[in-house]
Amino acid sequence: MRSYKLMIVVLTASQAYLSAAQTVKPLILLDGHDSALTSSINDAIQEMTSSNPGLSVTPQFVLVDNKLTDKERKDYVCGQTSSSYSAVVDLTWDGVSGVGEQARLSDLPWLQLDVTNRPFIQAADSYLEYANATDAALIFQDQKGMNQSILYLLGNTVLRVVVMEGLENNIVEDLKKIRPTPTYYVIFAETERANQLMASATSSGLMTKDSWWTVVLTDGRAAEFNQASLRTAITVVNVAGGACCRLVGLAPDCTCPNDFQLPALTARQGTKVVLTAFVQMSADGRITAPKALDCGRTTALSDTMTRDFSTRLEQAAASSVSMQLKEKRLLPSAAMDLWQMDATNRERLGSWSFSASFVVDPNHVFTKIKRHFKIGVIVANPWTFMVRNSRGDPVRDPSGRPVYGGYCIELLDKLADKMEFNYDLVFPADGAFGAKNVQTSKWSGLVGDLVEKDTDIVIAALTMTSEREEVIDFVAPYFDQSGISIVVRKQEPEYSIFRFMTVLKKEVWFSIVGALVVTGLMIWVLDKFSPYSAQNNPDNYPYPCRTFTLKESFWFALTSFTPQGGGEAPKALSGRTLVAAYWLFVVLMLATFTANLAAFLTVERMQTTVKSLEELARQSRIEYTVVANSSILEYFQNMATAEEELFRVWKEMTLNSTTDQAKYRVWDYPIKEQYTHILNVIKKTGMVRNDSVGFDKVLANKKGEYAFIHDASIVRYEVYRNCNLTQVGEPFAEQPYAIAVQQGSHLQDEISKNILELQKDRYFEALTAKYWNASLRGDCPSRGDSEGITLHSLGGVFIATLAGLVLALITLAGEVVYHKNKANTQVTSMEQKKVGVSVINVNPHKD
Repeated sequence: MRSYKLMIVVLTASQAYLSAAQTVKPLILLDGHDSALTSSINDAIQEMTSSNPGLSVTPQFVLVDNKLTDKERKDYVCGQTSSSYSAVVDLTWDGVSGVGEQARLSDLPWLQLDVTNRPFIQAADSYLEYANATDAALIFQDQKGMNQSILYLLGNTVLRVVVMEGLENNIVEDLKKIRPTPTYYVIFAETERANQLMASATSSGLMTKDSWWTVVLTDGRAAEFNQASLRTAITVVNVAGGACCRLVGLAPDCTCPNDFQLPALTARQGTKVVLTAFVQMSADGRITAPKALDCGRTTALSDTMTRDFSTRLEQAAASSVSMQLKEKRLLPSAAMDLWQMDATNRERLGSWSFSASFVVDPNHVFTKIKRHFKIGVIVANPWTFMVRNSRGDPVRDPSGRPVYGGYCIELLDKLADKMEFNYDLVFPADGAFGAKNVQTSKWSGLVGDLVEKDTDIVIAALTMTSEREEVIDFVAPYFDQSGISIVVRKQEPEYSIFRFMTVLKKEVWFSIVGALVVTGLMIWVLDKFSPYSAQNNPDNYPYPCRTFTLKESFWFALTSFTPQGGGEAPKALSGRTLVAAYWLFVVLMLATFTANLAAFLTVERMQTTVKSLEELARQSRIEYTVVANSSILEYFQNMATAEEELFRVWKEMTLNSTTDQAKYRVWDYPIKEQYTHILNVIKKTGMVRNDSVGFDKVLANKKGEYAFIHDASIVRYEVYRNCNLTQVGEPFAEQPYAIAVQQGSHLQDEISKNILELQKDRYFEALTAKYWNASLRGDCPSRGDSEGITLHSLGGVFIATLAGLVLALITLAGEVVYHKNKANTQVTSMEQKKVGVSVINVNPHKD
């Protein structure tokens, strides 16, 4: 606990004496008329002249309009100076620019006496800095206090501040609309008005669990603050008792008077310190006649009077317990007590002073209040998705709300931990990133919510575009270049075990069968009727030769299609000529079938029908589309517009060029208008509502005749998780993803700093590897060229062989049955013949 000694800043006859009668003529600059300040200054002058015989003080007050520019204010002050002065004392809020320099050149003492509410502002600012606050709404009792605070806060605080006067209904509504919503609120007012403002804040619903309120009492009535009406804990700041007593000029243990006004007391005590310096100069025999304030001077006079006054002023300020001097600025030695209280309890939080700033009480335990933000997200894998259990039901938190996961949610949780804030997820009504309405210029989707301040931050797969940057701000990118990609479904082969039969058309197969039948018949005819055949010329072929019966002729024609060949050929020249022609036919047919079968099996394994955007634009079989109101659609629209503009410029160059027309005259337009064509196809196909619908349509088309053009990172994620999807070509139009905030938001720098720190820690690399991992495709069946010929393609060959086997067995059974029946028939016939012979033998003489 500090102890203070009472010191009177007026020099009495026992302390100093005037070496001669001295007249002090201060030029006092004020911001408009303030009767309290002028009255306090006159009281100080009267007190000093009463205590110092021979001292005469004749001040000149110049009222300066603070709405004028710096140059206008300086010219006005210079125009009001009509005599010589002993010093220039500036009591304006921010100082009249240029007057101090002109006073220095004129060897005229100049100083600034701070009579603003700066001690209260600094005390609150130091406390908020201790609390690690980044934003605060400052609410003032009147316009004057608000204006003074703005002059200090500009360039002197790291807080994002919103300064308002009072808490009327319209101001309450404005505070509710602020985005991001402030976490800290500070009221600067006298005690009676502070009670009214706190009641208004409570009734209007501004005091929430996510906010912390501080009340700075600017008078000496702290005991009258309505603590019993508090519904939550707040911080109260009031002038420390000892500081109040010093400024009033009473004993340190006095009770601060109810009419305590810091500006008026500062003006009084500061004037006494200034006059004390002049009294000391007179006592030291350093009397100097007043000098004129020459505003036209460019070179300095002797600085004798300025140096003598500065020395005495430092001494007077050092001996004062109520004022202090800092760089030619006289400040009150104000100190503040800070309390944390609710309706029933009161705990000392700490103290503040100019010299020590904020000092927390050692017994106080500080609990930080987290900020609360509304985060705009959009459901899209893998960025943000609803977490589901093994049964497919949504997982819910203790409050019953669905739990979400994904890349963006993990990043959001990381930022929330580093920046210490809570959040609510906000989903756009249309489920889209947002587009600009041409007629109304309003935005929809995520961007629209951010523009309308329905959200504070957007964390999604949001690309940085120039059009979006006109209405929102982006922070440092968090995701590598993504771009646009094309996804189609792999073509599912039409599985058929007799697919090899489709290598040749039906009419070709029938022609081959016809050729076989005709050839078999012709061989039988030629061998039967030719005089030179083996069966008609046995003398020339005494050894066993093949007899071309009708069955053998067909067997020969059939077996000629095998590598084994047809066997022994006919002996006649006519038969051999037919066989040679037939063999040539067989060779050509086999070669054709083999080549077509190889090509057929190769094409069957080629799943991707297009390989790039250019190929997709040139073909007409595959339909394709994009998500409505997306950046991908915007890209194609912009590219199509660029093509139209280039075509217009080319026509202008070709048709209307005044010089060198010949070099522009070509038969064909030199630029391909593929984006215009692509955009027309997209419009004709129809855009999808979101990416889920787009991927579903791709999967539904098993022929691979539907393509979806979408964000490359999402496409790659889906391809890694679905074996039926394949990515076409390389990504194009690459752009980074970034977090977006409201335009001008203080969060931009804070989030960017944390993003850069996470990049330094390689956090994003690990997060990307978690969601984009090619190893997830390990369970997919291979469909590459190295797969080889499958059983589905040639299974019919095995079935045909098996059918031949079965047919052979059936034939065998038929042969056995036939052979047995034939044997029985022969035995019966022989027995019948034997019986007939015996009858004849019995009747040998019968006629």
